[in-house]
Amino acid sequence: FVAVLNPPQAAILAVGSIEDRPLVVEGELLVVPTLTMTLTCDHRAIDGSEGAEFLRTLKAFVETPSLAL
Repeated sequence: FVAVLNPPQAAILAVGSIEDRPLVVEGELLVVPTLTMTLTCDHRAIDGSEGAEFLRTLKAFVETPSLAL
């Protein structure tokens, strides 16, 4: 789903539930748990590229928690 910004919010992160989805890895079909996250930003306060970088960093921490240490 998409989270709706309510003033005075500058951004909001919507986090879905973990679901099993098919993924092809090196030609092999696997079923892997996936999590959908959607970031909605007010571009007057946060540049879209900064929001994308935030999501990339968050993804890295979620996939490899030891990075946060």
